[in-house]
Amino acid sequence: MNWIFLLIVLLATLGGGLIPMVVRKIHPNLPIYLLAFTGACLFGITVMHLIPEVYHELGHQAGIYIVIGFFLQVALQTLSHGAEHGHTHLPRGDHDHVHMTPLLFGLSIHAFMEGIPLGFQFKDHAAMSSLVIGVAAHKLPEAFTLITVMIHGGQKRASLWRTLFIFSLVTPLAAILAAVSGSYSVYVTNIITYIVALVIGAFLHISTTIFFESGTKHHELSYRKIIAILGGLLLAFLTLIFE
Repeated sequence: MNWIFLLIVLLATLGGGLIPMVVRKIHPNLPIYLLAFTGACLFGITVMHLIPEVYHELGHQAGIYIVIGFFLQVALQTLSHGAEHGHTHLPRGDHDHVHMTPLLFGLSIHAFMEGIPLGFQFKDHAAMSSLVIGVAAHKLPEAFTLITVMIHGGQKRASLWRTLFIFSLVTPLAAILAAVSGSYSVYVTNIITYIVALVIGAFLHISTTIFFESGTKHHELSYRKIIAILGGLLLAFLTLIFE
């Protein structure tokens, strides 16, 4: 267990949530390009590092669990309204009336799931450090969206701080639980391998949704958004130097 990696994820979550709390006026294009960059980075790391790992461990069964994870994420969105990929599916104006409990529950399940691979023992030495980059990048818009929805819903500042702090702990705690339980039982380690495949499916859904939905009216790709996507993919490719 690399505690520095978990600290990076924790700080990325806190940082993403602090932006809407501290910055009074945010340029409307900032979330769009941040989403495109982080989504592309997460996609690249998932394809280049995580998918080969689970196929090596599970063989053809890996594909089955990746597909299940993809549609499990679709189901979670009925609770979280799509906050995992940095924006919600709520009609404009409905943010004031959104029930926070289902949103927090769905988003916390997702956050817990994405923490489990951080406690997994990858045979690819570059996988863990690369995964941390992808998850940390993903946490920025995820926490940003959560706190933004809460602010629009009229939540008090104390509630914002409390929610952000607790939410920022979910992923690191999941990683610790996976690492500790896996070290005591080979059976648990095997289960975690299947969970990693499920998380890969969720990552694929989130990252590809970001490409086509974030900040667009007709799913168009502006040249600025393309640049942001290419930047995220470049960062993902650079993780290959960890090999």
